[in-house]
Formats: sequence, C-alpha cells, structure tokens
Amino acid sequence: MKEFVDVKNDIAFRKIFGNEKKTKSLISFLNAVLKLEGNRQISEVTIANPYQFPRVAGEKASIIDVRAIDKVGRQFVVEMQVANVDGFDKRVQYYTCRDYSMQIERGEEYPKLKPTYFIGILDFDFFDRPSFLSHHIIVNGETYEHKLKDINFTFIELRKFNKKVNELENLTEKWTFFIKNAENLDLIPENVDDEGLIEAYKDADKHSWKKEELIAYDNASIAEQDERGKLTAAENKGKMEGKIEEKEEVVERCWEEDMGIGVISKITNLTIEEVHLIIEKIKKRKEGES
Repeated sequence: MKEFVDVKNDIAFRKIFGNEKKTKSLISFLNAVLKLEGNRQISEVTIANPYQFPRVAGEKASIIDVRAIDKVGRQFVVEMQVANVDGFDKRVQYYTCRDYSMQIERGEEYPKLKPTYFIGILDFDFFDRPSFLSHHIIVNGETYEHKLKDINFTFIELRKFNKKVNELENLTEKWTFFIKNAENLDLIPENVDDEGLIEAYKDADKHSWKKEELIAYDNASIAEQDERGKLTAAENKGKMEGKIEEKEEVVERCWEEDMGIGVISKITNLTIEEVHLIIEKIKKRKEGES
C-alpha cells in the first residue's frame, strides 16, 4: 500500500520534476504534453535551476518553477500555479519572452536564439473553452500562417480534466491524471507503462521521503492554504465593498427624489442611522464638487 503526496504542492512538484539526477520524468512529461515526436523528441535535459531542498523547515525553496534546456538548446519552463492572480497572463508572457531574449548577450547574432516553451499547470479555470489542454502560438491574424515559431505556450487546466483512471487514452492524460489525483491513490495504476511516469509515481510515494522533506512538504501545504485564504478574503472584501457601493447609489437616487429616510431604509434594508451616514457622505461629496 502506497501513500502519494499532492503533486501540486510546491515541494513535491519541484522534487519530482526538478531533480537534476533523475530527469526521466521531466523528459517524459515534456514530450507527452508538447507532442514532440520523431527527431523533435527530447532525449536529454539539463535542469537550469535544480531543486534545492530547504535547509531549515519552513524555509522557502530556492526556485519558483522548473527550467530545463535540451541538448539542442531549446528552453522549457514548467510552472505549477494553484491560484489565479491579477496579471497572471502578462507575467507568463513577460517571463517567457525574457528567458527567450536572455539566451544571447547584446551584440550577439539573433540566429543563436532557440525556441522557448512555457508549460503552465493551472489549478483553476483560465480559458473560455472546455478542453483541459491548450497550445498557443503566434500566427498571422488573417492567413493563420505560423512563421514566428520560437515562443510557445501550453496550458493544462486541471479542473477541466475529469477522466477516471480506466478512461485514460494517452500519456498526456496519464500525466495530467497523476498531477491532479496522485494524492487520492494508494497504488500505481495498472495502465501506467511509461518509465518516466512510473518514476514520478515512485518519487511521489511518501514512504520514500525523508522526515525533513515531509516536514517541508507539510509547511508548504500550510503556506498554500494561507495564500488561498488571503485570496478568498480579498475576493469577499471586494464583493462586500461592491454591495455597499450599490446601496449607496440607491440611497443617493432615493434621496434626490426627496424620499423620506424611513422609506429609503426599507428599500435598501439599511438602518435609519446607516441611511443618515450615507446621506451626510453624499452631501460632503457634492459640496466638494461644487
């Protein structure tokens, strides 16, 4: 009986995909998700920012994502994103383009630049389409000619992937199933026959982890929940402020129509005192505008 970690956890994700001594899982994942076949397949990778285990329990790991380069110079950035934050789309484009441009120094020849691939694994819905996997390239807006080929974006939206283990049809789906559901399994699925994915399952087995790693894993889970809580609180605050603004607008319209305080109170479901305060606020604003 096995007990797998949550692959979406910061520590787990980096341990599985960012191990410079065990790159078989990362190579398998990249080839599957990017649909690289034949002479385009990745056979070797060097991890540009190898995973370094926190020296002290609770210390932030030294990398944000996993960056790798294959033997022909192509760059790959794999990132796990558990929450949708403001500017996520712009940040993704900025970092990918920055990595692409930083391959050469100023004055060097542009032909030295190699393709850069960004793979975002999202634990939230981002695109307005039902498919869990999407590829984004630069094309001509009229003819759809794909001439600018060096910057590519691929996204996996985990919440849109709902297949059961016996429904998995290809390696991409098996990898997505692993990332989303490993923590709920106690055995490696029988239909897993890819060596890289088998290695990933073994690395995700808690029984193979050191005590210090498990402590860091738990701390990362707590930190993630705290961040989710902050985002939820901010969203709730925004919704509440929006409702208050709406009621203030209703009070102002009613007051301008010379409705009584009691009537306004009933319409808005505010107390008499709250209506008085809002009206005073409106008066001061109007005085400042005049």
